Amino acid sequence: MRTYLVIIDETEEAEIALRFAARRAAKTKGGLEILVIIPQQEFVAWGGVQATIENEAREHAEGIVRHAIDTLAQETPIVPKISMRTGDAVAAIRSALVENPEIGALVLAAAKIGHPGPLVSHFAGADSGTLPCPVMIVPGSLTNETLDRLS
Repeated sequence: MRTYLVIIDETEEAEIALRFAARRAAKTKGGLEILVIIPQQEFVAWGGVQATIENEAREHAEGIVRHAIDTLAQETPIVPKISMRTGDAVAAIRSALVENPEIGALVLAAAKIGHPGPLVSHFAGADSGTLPCPVMIVPGSLTNETLDRLS
């Protein structure tokens, strides 16, 4: 089954990519994987403080995932696979793509105006020729109606 990989964070672009990917998955009878990346926290010499910082980062990421799942549940029958990784976003995404041969496309959305965003710039740039799957870049300016029609 072809799976669409979407990276979730708190940006409007992530919601656009999720909407598009979920609808593509539903229409093609594919799967959906949501990846949330927890940035590597700076090391703090006191273990208890370090653990608290890491727990707060994980709880924040879990909240982002809950919001994404709630949004999906209202709009599509798709039940996504959820993945969490810690560290550099590019490295985490590349690892997810390599480790899961079922991923048929990485779905990202570009910002409405200005710079498209760091992930779009990276994966549509110099690294694009080495990926194991296509990258779908959804324009951030599309309305929900247009997204639904195009997906």
